[in-house]
Amino acid sequence: HTHSRPATGGRPGAAQWALSDCGALRSAARGLVAAILGIMAEGELSRVKTYAVKAGDIRREWYVVDAEGQTLGRLACTIATVLRGKQKAIFSPHLDVGDFVIVVNADKVRVTGQKMGQKKYYHYSGYRSGLSETSLADLMARHPDRAIRFAVKGMLPHNRLGRALIKKLHVYAGPEHPHQAQQPKTLAV
Repeated sequence: HTHSRPATGGRPGAAQWALSDCGALRSAARGLVAAILGIMAEGELSRVKTYAVKAGDIRREWYVVDAEGQTLGRLACTIATVLRGKQKAIFSPHLDVGDFVIVVNADKVRVTGQKMGQKKYYHYSGYRSGLSETSLADLMARHPDRAIRFAVKGMLPHNRLGRALIKKLHVYAGPEHPHQAQQPKTLAV
């Protein structure tokens, strides 16, 4: 700038700037920027990078859970957390970094209150009058594994990631499972 503010006048009490003062301010700012860039060049001020999970970083474990005497919703919440991998330091919300879960004794899971008779599961065939209703008691009598599967599925993302995660859940009504080769660890619930 070739012009400067007048040395006198302006607002009463306001600081008056002369051209030489602006030049001094600019040179001080340039010196500060140069000092910062010099520090960065020396490596003292390194840039922090966000960690991104790679396929090779993901290690999947197998866990077995005994559902006998466990409350359905609390058990499902723990299973959903392990399936998503939220207990891991490398958790990423858009990736499948979770572990496999085997549930045994699904027929011995319990519910509180009157849910066994009052809780309903609905399925719509797509046709008129095609809405079927099943109580939790009927579901436990016919397919006890589905009660846990439905509860866990409702706690997972409702998208393609959730559909991939639910495939890592293996539920069995009795105490036996065919996954001994994976050497599953016991998951404390």
